[in-house]
Amino acid sequence: MAAPVAADVDVRGLHHTFRPHGSREPVIALDGVDLHVPAGGFVSVVGPSGCGKSTLLRVLAGLLVPTGGTATVGGEDVRGRPGHVAYLPQRDLLLPWRRALANAVLGAELAGVPREEAQRRARPLFERFGLAGFERAWPWELSGGMRQRLALLRTFLLGAPVLVLDEPFAALDAITRRAMYAWLGEVWMDDRRTVLFVTHDVDEALTLADRVVVLSGRPGRVVTEVDVPMPRPRPATVVTEADVVERKRTLLEALGG
Repeated sequence: MAAPVAADVDVRGLHHTFRPHGSREPVIALDGVDLHVPAGGFVSVVGPSGCGKSTLLRVLAGLLVPTGGTATVGGEDVRGRPGHVAYLPQRDLLLPWRRALANAVLGAELAGVPREEAQRRARPLFERFGLAGFERAWPWELSGGMRQRLALLRTFLLGAPVLVLDEPFAALDAITRRAMYAWLGEVWMDDRRTVLFVTHDVDEALTLADRVVVLSGRPGRVVTEVDVPMPRPRPATVVTEADVVERKRTLLEALGG
């Protein structure tokens, strides 16, 4: 399966307000967020819980219409218009009654790809994603890392030029998580789609991204951006290198830590 041509992501003055159920007071989730991800770039967004990170991704996925500002992918307005990006939420959302291959093709099927064609595209990816031989496995037979790779395979299979990933490794143990960093970095280097990756983990952001964007606590605003011009592939130990340690200090100060 050939990778689609990457597209840039551009967010300008993004503002979103909502009123929680039963509350009279509106909540400002995002306040004037500007963000640019170049085509083929890998940008991580970090920030405290409740700062609007997931709201930002839902806007880009076309699942949420913001109350203000613009959001484009490849120059196309995506506000309330799903289908421009492939979105992976925090949970893997694998269906327990579908085997691995059937789970992998679900998104493509829902997008209108015939099942046989979707399976033809998916089968070669099982080896690339470290899942060869598990095409007929049930979700409960897979380890946490394997489940997450399957969820990412499903996301890649959608063929969108942009991947938006919402804390995809948050539920994994530390050892598995570090292994997933190396794996995702290799897959991205081969694929070169645009990636916007949300995380709470500064080390994770520094290991994976070309640039790290920090959002403030609610309402979410961009506090700072830090470039990570380190060569790839990157080992998990990259965060111990002097240049990266200095960048980590800058990020932690911006986060108030």
